[in-house]
Amino acid sequence: MTHQDLPLDFGDPSDLTRLRRELRAWLAENPLPERRPDEEPALFLHRWHRMLHSGGWVGLDVPEEYGGRGLTALHQVAVSDELGASRAPGVPRIGYLAHALLEFASPEQRTRLLPRMLAGDDVWCQGFSEPGAGSDLAGMTTYARGGHAAEHDHYIVNGQKLWTSYAQYSDYCLLLARTDREAPAHDSITAFALPLDRAGVTVRLLKAANGDDEFCELFLDDVRIEAGERIGAEGDGWRLAMTTVNYERNALDTGHLSKYGLLLERMRRELHERAGELPDGLVSAVGRCVVDYQVLVAHARRRTAERLAGGAAGPESSIDKLLMTRAEQRLYETALRVLPEQLTEAGGTVYGEYLYSRAASVYGGTSQIQRNIIAKRLLRLPSTS
Repeated sequence: MTHQDLPLDFGDPSDLTRLRRELRAWLAENPLPERRPDEEPALFLHRWHRMLHSGGWVGLDVPEEYGGRGLTALHQVAVSDELGASRAPGVPRIGYLAHALLEFASPEQRTRLLPRMLAGDDVWCQGFSEPGAGSDLAGMTTYARGGHAAEHDHYIVNGQKLWTSYAQYSDYCLLLARTDREAPAHDSITAFALPLDRAGVTVRLLKAANGDDEFCELFLDDVRIEAGERIGAEGDGWRLAMTTVNYERNALDTGHLSKYGLLLERMRRELHERAGELPDGLVSAVGRCVVDYQVLVAHARRRTAERLAGGAAGPESSIDKLLMTRAEQRLYETALRVLPEQLTEAGGTVYGEYLYSRAASVYGGTSQIQRNIIAKRLLRLPSTS
């Protein structure tokens, strides 16, 4: 299994192979730079973002008038696949935010916001999760009170957001807030493009156990947001959120499939070279990883095909999240058994990936909540309460 075997066959555009060759040539001429000793991870990734954009590898499926290249989702997926296969950081995770703006923002907002987002001139974060509504966004309590009766020429926002990645380096936050306390949960959420230098916004770092400062809290105290900063209509926020996670949870969009495939191939080579030395149980565990991987490939292809056919984002992304979590956690846990030297090897990456994978069942929506969403919104099972 090599990344050339992955994973696309949707009647691919004839220029897709050429695009892959061009990106490989560009990567050979523009290798991933060294991270400076005192450089924060977010700032290093931002440098890489700007390099990718300068090469024309960001926003391939965004229309040209908004700073993209006007190609298809398959072109952008192919770029993510190649970056994952080269072990380089993927395309900046602004792709799903860009598509949310493409679908819900006004033409004026798209023209003003998207080119700067794609270029990295403005850095964005997501203000979705809250202390009491992390995995189930419908339970959010951050409230945007509209001013001036029905016209709502501005809003006053109060609340708190949690797990807001790299907010301390961001210029804008794609913020979700409730705008109607009486309406059903999924119909009462509205999205805003909030400048983070706005009065009343406080960003507080959350230092992780490994010393990283990726996560932040946002405190919103009487923050004024103009009506022109609302993205879409009032009540569109839930659909916008589903659009973002539809991209965020697809392993093709993120480049995870090619990374997983490379590690699986490495494990299979090790099994071949040590044939007869490893216990049958470990060989079977690798086989289960292969099955998980193939199921994830098939499902990611299906989800991409649905998007290409114009399908709307919905609760099906909860299935994507569960499959990706299972595949990732089992893969890295098994890899440490096949490659135990990675536990002590200087510069070994598998152990670090294993540690990060343990959080996959929590970040982006806990596995328990995803199962509840599938039960309620897809299977229509009755509540037990």
